[in-house]
Amino acid sequence: MPLVTVRVDDDLKQKMEGVPINWSDAIRSAIEEILDRETRKNRIRAAQLTDRIRVPAPKGWDSTKVIRSWRDARYGPRRRR
Repeated sequence: MPLVTVRVDDDLKQKMEGVPINWSDAIRSAIEEILDRETRKNRIRAAQLTDRIRVPAPKGWDSTKVIRSWRDARYGPRRRR
């Protein structure tokens, strides 16, 4: 596991020594919480950007026809059963 060093001032260090907590676990949990929060923010921003740049399909547009034409172009006309 990589080592990360955190510097605190003398007053904070004295206060920390008076509390029976595993500070490595506490700091690790705080880092994970911040990373989770930032990841959620990034997902929300990505969704908002997608909504902003999305262009609605033209009226009457049929996606199945487009898919069929691409498949026919790639694999040849479909065979009917």
